[in-house]
Amino acid sequence: MNTKLRACLGACAVGALSAGAAWAETTITVATVNNGDMIRMQGLMDDFNAQHPDIKVEWVTLEENVLRQRVTQDIATNGGQFDVMTIGTYEVPIWAGQDWLVPLTDMPEGYDADDFLPAIAGGLSKDGTLYAAPFYGESSMVMYRKDLMEKAGMEMPEAPTWDDIKKAAEAMTDKEAEVYGICLRGKAGWGENMAFLSAMANSYGARWFDEDWKAQFDQPEWKATLDTYMDLMTNYGPPGASTNGFNENLSLFQQGKCGMWIDATVAASFVTNPNDSSVADQVGFALAPDNGLGKRGNWLWAWSLGIPAGSDAKDAAKQFVAWATSKDYTALVASKEGWANVPPGTRTSLYENQEYLDAAPFAKMTLDSINSADPTAPTVDPVPYTGVQFVAIPEFAGIGTQVGQEFSAALAGQQTVEQALEKAQALTTDEMEAAGY
Repeated sequence: MNTKLRACLGACAVGALSAGAAWAETTITVATVNNGDMIRMQGLMDDFNAQHPDIKVEWVTLEENVLRQRVTQDIATNGGQFDVMTIGTYEVPIWAGQDWLVPLTDMPEGYDADDFLPAIAGGLSKDGTLYAAPFYGESSMVMYRKDLMEKAGMEMPEAPTWDDIKKAAEAMTDKEAEVYGICLRGKAGWGENMAFLSAMANSYGARWFDEDWKAQFDQPEWKATLDTYMDLMTNYGPPGASTNGFNENLSLFQQGKCGMWIDATVAASFVTNPNDSSVADQVGFALAPDNGLGKRGNWLWAWSLGIPAGSDAKDAAKQFVAWATSKDYTALVASKEGWANVPPGTRTSLYENQEYLDAAPFAKMTLDSINSADPTAPTVDPVPYTGVQFVAIPEFAGIGTQVGQEFSAALAGQQTVEQALEKAQALTTDEMEAAGY
């Protein structure tokens, strides 16, 4: 790495640069997702600019499905459009195996990559080498309205079953008041509705593939999963749910329109922030539901920053990645927004910080959920793949999105559950045979 760049990471004073350490300005382009933590980071760039006046950062902020398409196309063609990409636990090991990502082996002194939670770092590594740095890590859990549960005369168990969820959804639904018992992802995409449904399916004992890579959508476990999902969403969910993803459901919950929301643990700080959420003081948390089979419907994910091998500004990109995923950045967010709003789920030290634990009532539930997800044994029966809410093979992004479109169409009333599963089985089988499995 450029020694001047390394020397400048941390609290490098502008005066020192002007005294002789300055060099030509480098522009880097960062592609990111339009989630709250990423938007917040863009508002804190004065700190980075003060430390790195020689690096200009341009942002491309995109909706999740669009981001995935754009960065995948760019890196696969060595397009060089982006210098830093926001990517996830699915892409990193696959792309690292293709030599598409720069290994993060020489991060600046004090960066402390060993502090990353093992479950998170393991998913962003290939053969023990880190290829992307986690900006935030997550599992999934139940977020619910305590006031509505109390009004219904019910208590949410800390470890609910799907039957518990259905009873609570029914009790909390008041459609005349535009309060829906449950909000779940319906928007099509392998990382949207299929992230939720794949994790849910694990708790029902369903698998994407058996040990011979044969598609399993014709099995009763998938039928039971989709029947339960459709029952919840049709009877107790909001209208137009087939177009709702993470951000849409977050907005509904913040407006007080969801009795429950089962989704990413990272949402906890946004639903409990009184500046954003009308129900901030009424939110409770529980583990993702199970079905009595020993697996919960929670996933494992990290939105992370990786540097494509095609970047012509790798050193500057690494400076940005180091800043955005450092302990100092966490402290910066805490100083501006409070400890409850720092990016969660990445560093062991955060969960040893009493200030954070006192400020974030969801901290323990988040950590327990992350640590309980097992990508190597995601469902009840053995599978040939790793990944909890995805299958870690290159073909999955396309297959998962196509299956997600069929399930979203069923939710929209355009076809039956049986038709959606039949199509999912056929298209998955065709794609896997074409890929040589």
